[in-house]
Amino acid sequence: MAESREGLWMSTEERDRLKVLHELRKRHITQKQAAAELGLSVRWVRALLVRLRTRGDAGLRHGLRGRQSNRRTPETVKRRVVELYRQKKRVKLWHDYGPTLAVEELAEQHGIAISRETLRKWLIEAKLWRARRARVEQAHVWRARRARYGELVQWDTSEHDWLEGRGEKLYLIGMIDDATSRLTARFVHHDSTEENLQQLHSYIEQHGRPVAVYTDKASLFQVAPRAVHHRDAPPEQLSQIGRALRELNIEWIAAHSPQAKGRIERAFQTAQDRLVKGLRQVGANDSETANRYLQQIFLPLWNQRFRCEPKLGGDAHRALLPGMNLDSVLSIRESRKIAQDYTVRWEGAIYRVDSGQIARGMRGARVQVERRLDGSRWVHWRNRILALERCESRPRVMLERRVQPPEKPQRSAEEKARARQRILDSRRRLSGTYARLPNRPIWQAIKDSWRRAGEFR
Repeated sequence: MAESREGLWMSTEERDRLKVLHELRKRHITQKQAAAELGLSVRWVRALLVRLRTRGDAGLRHGLRGRQSNRRTPETVKRRVVELYRQKKRVKLWHDYGPTLAVEELAEQHGIAISRETLRKWLIEAKLWRARRARVEQAHVWRARRARYGELVQWDTSEHDWLEGRGEKLYLIGMIDDATSRLTARFVHHDSTEENLQQLHSYIEQHGRPVAVYTDKASLFQVAPRAVHHRDAPPEQLSQIGRALRELNIEWIAAHSPQAKGRIERAFQTAQDRLVKGLRQVGANDSETANRYLQQIFLPLWNQRFRCEPKLGGDAHRALLPGMNLDSVLSIRESRKIAQDYTVRWEGAIYRVDSGQIARGMRGARVQVERRLDGSRWVHWRNRILALERCESRPRVMLERRVQPPEKPQRSAEEKARARQRILDSRRRLSGTYARLPNRPIWQAIKDSWRRAGEFR
């Protein structure tokens, strides 16, 4: 606040000190009482009295008032930062950068280390940034993190324009640990069961089996029960991912709202801001380049900055059980019946069991056919898993049959004339009979015609 010649600007605390010290100078109170009232020591009260005698009331003000801070950023740095931000924004490089991300880019690329709030104030003064108030639409109950690493993993897919129109549409499948915020993700072309099983496969290979997974209620994780009223309906109907989680002994927890799995949702919001800009800088225009940047640059930076320490030490991930085939568990399975020639029909193709694997009782048996993520086909029969080979069926060739029309008998001119005369006579008799009918209801006329027909018999 600027001072004038007529007044001396002092803070409330300084005015209270001045009042107490004036009372002390008038000997209305003692130095000990003044120290207790101001919350200071008696020695500091004596020092303030000396300042008051030598410099007057202005001696009680803070000595740094009106002076610039020694930690103040030079004006040249401020002008350079603002101009750099304006140029980057003009060429559509930083047009959607906020103060937080811009500070990191300035430190990494240009070696300028400033705080986020300092840059935000500079940008507001230059009218390059508009202050916004955070609006809380609906408050949700905060849930504490799990205590150990691997107790709960939140799993979801984000649909976004990750390449900003430079390439095909991509989906980001992410799995984040609830206790540490450690993120595992990859880009895929479709949000399908196979892609999600592949993501689960890579997660288990890297970390092990988590205790539980937290997802939404999408059809990938649960199915609507069908024919529940039927007596032969199964007690529980699982999706392919649900069956795999059951075999792996991983608990599945369904979220009733997006806010319930807020950790993965906020991770996607951060990725939609930072990851999109990173892909723009490297010029990614396909899934291979995007996944390379994601795995080599973005995820290490994420796990270095946003990862936190769990409340309890140790790792709750579990290893695979002995003898468990992860490729077989994470597959697509359907129920089929083996034909008499030891073949199985599935997805419009015919597969056969190898001749060396054929056993008694296999024909007509109900089996489980699986398609693994590598494309191979296998069949579960009793306690055995047998490989299937595709049969190269030949297309059926339909022979064209020429249908010859029947030959019409040739009639002479006299026969044609007699036939024509018979048609004309029958029409004439019908017209005469209809003309002799009296004016009465049609049902009576029909009844009389039946009677006359009986008399002529």
